[in-house]
Amino acid sequence: MLARVTDNTSMRNLDKGDLLREVTVKIGLERIDTQEGITVEALLNSGVMGLVMSSEFARKQRFKLKKLDRPMYVRNVDGSLNKERPIEHTVEVNIYYQGHRERIEIDIIGGQKWMVILGMPWLAHHNPEIDWRTGEVKMMRCPEECGKQWRPKQGKPGWQKQKEEEAKEEADRKERKKQKDKKRENQREKEQ
Repeated sequence: MLARVTDNTSMRNLDKGDLLREVTVKIGLERIDTQEGITVEALLNSGVMGLVMSSEFARKQRFKLKKLDRPMYVRNVDGSLNKERPIEHTVEVNIYYQGHRERIEIDIIGGQKWMVILGMPWLAHHNPEIDWRTGEVKMMRCPEECGKQWRPKQGKPGWQKQKEEEAKEEADRKERKKQKDKKRENQREKEQ
């Protein structure tokens, strides 16, 4: 297979196995109302200008939908209106991925092959490092509000273990802060 480089100055041969057509990640989705969670495979897609969830998947999983004040019409890449219904609902969920947790609102849309698509807003916010040959996604350049830099989770199957570990880390952080504050208070008393 022959591929052109976008600047048209060079070309190179690529084997069929060298290109990934899709990059996916396994994420945890947690319902806000019940704190029940499931793991799903989400598509990373820089061509999608939002975060979307399949209406069929949302209905099947019984997510609590929030009705929009007015529908949002979806345009295809060529500018034409999408033949599916407009976006009329969103769902608020917690997303867990590689030690990251965020509460986010996802648009509900019909006719999707994928249960969840993480589009450009998510990609731009987290700026993940993506190996387009292997599909490996590393969260190495997240903003500080993510609260974590990427690190592999070995021996931690599933997002629920991640959630438990994050809760433990948060409790440890609070305990360290409490001890530090107590130490400062003791030091102030000694100085007086």
